[in-house]
Amino acid sequence: MSDNTSTPQLATLEQALKLGLREEEFEAIKKVLGRTPNFTETAMYSVMWSEHCSYKNSIKWLKTLPREGKRLLVKAGEENAGLVDIGDGLGCVFKIESHNHPSAIEPFQGAATGVGGIHRDIFTMGARPIAALNSLRFGLPDNQKTKWLVKGVVKGIGHYGNCFGVPTLAGEVYFEDCYQTNPLVNAMSVGIVKAGETVSATSYGAGNPVFIVGAATGKDGIGGASFASADIDENSAESLPSVQVGDPFEEKKLLEACLELIPTGAVIGMQDMGAAGITCSTSEMSAKGEHGMIIHLDRVPTRQENMKPWEMLLSESQERMLVVVKKGREAEVQKIFEKWDIHCEEIGEVTTEQRLKYYMNGELVADVPGESMVLGGGAPVYDREYREPEYFKSIAQFDPESIALPNDFKEVAFRLVQLPNIASKRWIYEQYDSMVGTGNTNTNAPSDAAIVRVHDSKKALAVTTDCNSRYVYANPYKGAMIAVAEAARNIVCSGGTPVGVTNCLNFGNPYNPEVYYQFVQAIQGMGAACNRFETPVTGGNVSFYNQGPDGAVYPTPTIGMVGVLDDINNKMSLRFQHPGDLIYVIGQNRNDFNCSEYLHHICGISQSPAPHFELDEEYAIQQAVAKVIERGTVRSAHDISEGGLFTCLLESAMDSGLGFDITTDAKIRKDAFLFGEGQSRVVVSVNPDLKALFEGELTVPFCQIGHVAASAAITIDQESWGYLDEWKKGYDEALEKLLTQVA
Repeated sequence: MSDNTSTPQLATLEQALKLGLREEEFEAIKKVLGRTPNFTETAMYSVMWSEHCSYKNSIKWLKTLPREGKRLLVKAGEENAGLVDIGDGLGCVFKIESHNHPSAIEPFQGAATGVGGIHRDIFTMGARPIAALNSLRFGLPDNQKTKWLVKGVVKGIGHYGNCFGVPTLAGEVYFEDCYQTNPLVNAMSVGIVKAGETVSATSYGAGNPVFIVGAATGKDGIGGASFASADIDENSAESLPSVQVGDPFEEKKLLEACLELIPTGAVIGMQDMGAAGITCSTSEMSAKGEHGMIIHLDRVPTRQENMKPWEMLLSESQERMLVVVKKGREAEVQKIFEKWDIHCEEIGEVTTEQRLKYYMNGELVADVPGESMVLGGGAPVYDREYREPEYFKSIAQFDPESIALPNDFKEVAFRLVQLPNIASKRWIYEQYDSMVGTGNTNTNAPSDAAIVRVHDSKKALAVTTDCNSRYVYANPYKGAMIAVAEAARNIVCSGGTPVGVTNCLNFGNPYNPEVYYQFVQAIQGMGAACNRFETPVTGGNVSFYNQGPDGAVYPTPTIGMVGVLDDINNKMSLRFQHPGDLIYVIGQNRNDFNCSEYLHHICGISQSPAPHFELDEEYAIQQAVAKVIERGTVRSAHDISEGGLFTCLLESAMDSGLGFDITTDAKIRKDAFLFGEGQSRVVVSVNPDLKALFEGELTVPFCQIGHVAASAAITIDQESWGYLDEWKKGYDEALEKLLTQVA
């Protein structure tokens, strides 16, 4: 090593391989250092060069996504989260990330710390979180392990969010057998910051002190980044120490202390200690600021005695931040954290030499160039082989004419609305506090996206998470475009304008060429859609290695999207408003039930093409919907998605208590008309007095299909389908029964 101190034992290739490094990577580390690394240094590179931190198998394609936009206030990937201008001197900070592997092993803490980590990414930039969202995937709900996972994950999300004091406003939950071993737990946070009050994750200024603030460091989460970059199998429970343990009350104090500190001007830079802990925060901040650091590990507050240097450097203990402070302002900073009863320890200083030197009781235990460790610096970048999956052949052979029409459409519809992917998720979301902060507007007037007030402003944010992974499995390019389009459609139907995207890209093993094909095609489809909707990708997360013994999960590129309502009074609800209103479909109904819940779970067809979707058509429909909402010629708007037209109508009706009567199109198969999931369609209700004005405004396909009823009755093709109370009972109770029934 470069200092004249005793040299810790050098690492071996066998140790490097066990830590998850490849042989060529171990050789590359030797070249970077000009010597063989010791074990501590090797462990540091193993987490920083893991897929979870370096994106070594994905960064080539991530760079092709649209990363610029007129509202962006920081470049994509430049900070801990995306930042967009929403006007009035305000910015919105938002990001989504995965906590899949920890949640598969210990669902409560895995999900809870996922929520805590994503909130820290928001307030470390100076923003106050105002909304939380999630996107969850599990195996079949009648499976006992699935029930255990669901209950643990939901309890973990609710516990952390409720205690931390940020409302969980929106999300999505899907159940498919491919997620049986490896569930997906994606958490999103959205915050508000005033212009000029943001903080960067950087470090500069020789002699400036480096502080660790927040919770003490323990052995929980050691090697978590490497754990997240490996397959889940029956032995993964042995990795339980890799799962972090969260304390939402400590995080609440940390939030308030950080937001009190930032306006003082004493901060040079700040970063959350998430994946790879002290190693990650010190190396990334130093690389960005083109400086180095000297860090004294023996000054770090610990929860356990005699922690080894590598344990302290790799620990992912929660509720911790690294803060670089202007020299001479130390006492001011310490006073704030003392007020909030939070550890605030000076553990080092910034140096001009672009190296990171870590000491333990005066002994130099690691000496590495910070830039060599990080994404965009010296971390490896790979170009993986990919090829079209074999299962595409089965999908191409699907013949819709082979599906016989049901004998009893009402009976099929009743089964359909009780399917786990369609039925109410009430049992889940009622465990979340959605009202804390008084910003949620969807309790009394639900809309397709969650609408949250921006306090001290007439503005509101529209936020959503979306991805139908079965569509992506059937056609990764088209399916990813649909995920972006549906997110934008939800925001538009709510009265908002989409402004930016964060993504959580959940896929199987990238070394499998068919999995990597799914990834590449999904990135390209996502990029095409984001360009069309002018919603740049501000950042996000890649999660590979999501698979079980039977293979990979469905490719699941979850889209988190934020939109802006310049005036909250322009919010549009999905609820039917008045008896006698005309019901229209804006968009083209088609003879298409491909990849639908009806085809998959009622007809038992697991291999079929993705539903109809054309990007330009979708864009035109959204522009038309935005126009009629802005001009006030519609009373409700709700997009057609899972379950098709009938489910869409039922959801608008159940919320208002007003039924509907419609007539199907004789030129279209009745099952396709009612249950097909062809995209680019929105159901709106219109005051009859505005019929001519409404129709005159549209330059896209539309059709009137019926009326809002004066009672709770449902009538289709002049046949009574009963009353809303029986449908609502089945819809509301189906999932709860599946998840709570005893085997």
